[in-house]
Amino acid sequence: MAKISPFVIIPPLAFAALAAVFVWGLDRDAPNELPSTFVGREVPGLPAQALPGQQLVTMEDLKSGKVTLVNFWASWCPPCRAEHPTLQALADQGIPIVGMNFKDKEGQATAYLAEHGDPFVAGGFDPTGRLALDWGVTAPPETFIVDGDGKVLYRFTGPLIREDYKNRFVPQLEKAMGAQN
Repeated sequence: MAKISPFVIIPPLAFAALAAVFVWGLDRDAPNELPSTFVGREVPGLPAQALPGQQLVTMEDLKSGKVTLVNFWASWCPPCRAEHPTLQALADQGIPIVGMNFKDKEGQATAYLAEHGDPFVAGGFDPTGRLALDWGVTAPPETFIVDGDGKVLYRFTGPLIREDYKNRFVPQLEKAMGAQN
C-alpha cells in the first residue's frame, strides 16, 4: 500500500475549510453589517470637549427620553460630505443628532459646518480618535441610534445615502421611534 504524503492532503483540506467559511459568511442575515458590542448597552463614553460654538453633549442629552442619533464624522471625509444633506434633512424633521467630530482639525471642522450647515444639537471633538475607538468606530462616517435611556439600539457603518440608507437605516430608525411612543 502506497503512503500518501500529508503535503498532498493539506491543500485540499485548507481549501475546503476556507470555502466553508465563505459560504457561511454569505448565508448570514446581514453580511454588510458590523456587529456592535454596545447594542443594548449604555453608550460607552462621551467627549470632554466640543467644537467652538457647539454645545458639549452630555449623558443627560442622551437620556432625554427621545431617540437620538450619534454621528461620527470628519471634514476631510468624502462619505461624510455625501451624507451631510441627509443629516440636515433628519434634523429638519426634529430628530436630534449629536455630531462627534474626530481625527480632524478644529478650524477645518468649524469651517465645514459654517459653510454647509450644522445639523447637530450637541457635539464632541475627538482630535485623537480615542473616543471613536471606545465606541468601536472603524472609519467615518458611522451613526448610532440611541434610545431615550442612553442605550445603543443600532450601529450603521457608512454614509446615510441611497438604497443602503433607505433599506437598512430607515427601518431601524422607524422601529426605534415607534418604540419611543
